[in-house]
Amino acid sequence: MRSSLFATASAAFAFDAFSPVHVRSVMSHRKITSASNGNSIDVSDLGLTMEDLNAPLPNEMFAITSSGRESTSRIPGVNDNGCIWEEGLDTMDVTLSIPGLRGQPPAALSLDTTKNTATITAFGMAVWSCILRGNCDPKSVSFSATDGYDMTPLIKISMKKLEKNARWGGFIAQVGEDSIL
Repeated sequence: MRSSLFATASAAFAFDAFSPVHVRSVMSHRKITSASNGNSIDVSDLGLTMEDLNAPLPNEMFAITSSGRESTSRIPGVNDNGCIWEEGLDTMDVTLSIPGLRGQPPAALSLDTTKNTATITAFGMAVWSCILRGNCDPKSVSFSATDGYDMTPLIKISMKKLEKNARWGGFIAQVGEDSIL
């Protein structure tokens, strides 16, 4: 029993030692070690040309989304994390939960935007506003308000950025002074 187990194990190791992957990695290692003495490395087995290396990278490689939280309060020491944002290559998606709107019916809320400001109104009266960190296309803005936790409405905003590929790094540059909350 013991000798057959040893024979099986040694055959498996012998097979792996001469597999094409192992031989290729040993040969690549030899190329690198022999080239480390010189100024170049032989990468001809990769099948790349200089044109391939000089070609521009596709935009999809830079389509990384970033996200974060910000305070919706104007008071410097208060961080309510009421703004959750996710930034794409040319879009900004935001969920606002403003504590001062507690008890307001979501159907009574609306959003007014310019290219660099956002204003929340309740029953037609401006109750919260902010200056955006970048410029958006006001015609592309979508808005919805639903019931949230603890009677605080959840406000969802989606917009397209005017400057393509520009990173805002957040949503709120400054909470407006006209905010009555």
